[in-house]
Amino acid sequence: MRKRLFTTAATIGLFMLWTQGATTQAAEVRIIAGSGFSQVLGELGPQFERATGHKLVIQYGITGSMKRQIESGEAFDLAIVPAGLMNDVTKQGKIVAATRTEIARAGMAVSARAGARKPDISSADAFKRALLNAKSVTYAAEGATGIHLAKVLEGLGIAEQMKAKTKPQQSTDGIVQAVASGEAELGFAVATVFQSVRGVELVGLFPPELQNYLVFTAGVGTAAKQPDAAKALITHLTAPNAVLVLKAKGMEPVAR
Repeated sequence: MRKRLFTTAATIGLFMLWTQGATTQAAEVRIIAGSGFSQVLGELGPQFERATGHKLVIQYGITGSMKRQIESGEAFDLAIVPAGLMNDVTKQGKIVAATRTEIARAGMAVSARAGARKPDISSADAFKRALLNAKSVTYAAEGATGIHLAKVLEGLGIAEQMKAKTKPQQSTDGIVQAVASGEAELGFAVATVFQSVRGVELVGLFPPELQNYLVFTAGVGTAAKQPDAAKALITHLTAPNAVLVLKAKGMEPVAR
């Protein structure tokens, strides 16, 4: 009996020491991430926090706003942004180049209000007709999809015709709300933005000839206060268990 009590006490003592150590090492990890990656972090983030004791403080944004945040010197430990933006800020010395890690890619997509008629967008011609027939459309001009869509509209020769019916947004949340409320007939963003969102349904991805995939890429900031915790999060996001989550959220994991 005494031996059992001693063993139990020793186990509790070791657990307390481990817990104290974990608490001491726990860090607040500041992250700048693309809005299209929010659903992934929404599931994998809490898993990481429970496993490590770290706390994630995440700021989501579109390409334009994230670029300004990083270039202005805003404090962050880890950035998870489209590859194009990652290239720019790495060249500027804002990211430790050796930590750059491609995580997954997602295609650009079209959404409509839940229950509404879904237009055919299976080809470039069908996509063009869908836009011309829509009473109103919405997207974030400074977002990666908005930047690409502007080029698509020019290429299709309908940029001027679309101006009057376009309702620009400052965030992906604004896009979702405009479509769900009926303010805009069609919304454009990375496909992951429209996953499991009330009031909005995915019409489909841009047709192959007009598609542009966003490769979400992680990198540790050169001024990071918690570089080790940031690297640990990259490992967590690229672990085999994370692949199932990425796929469930509509992303294609990068082959390793």
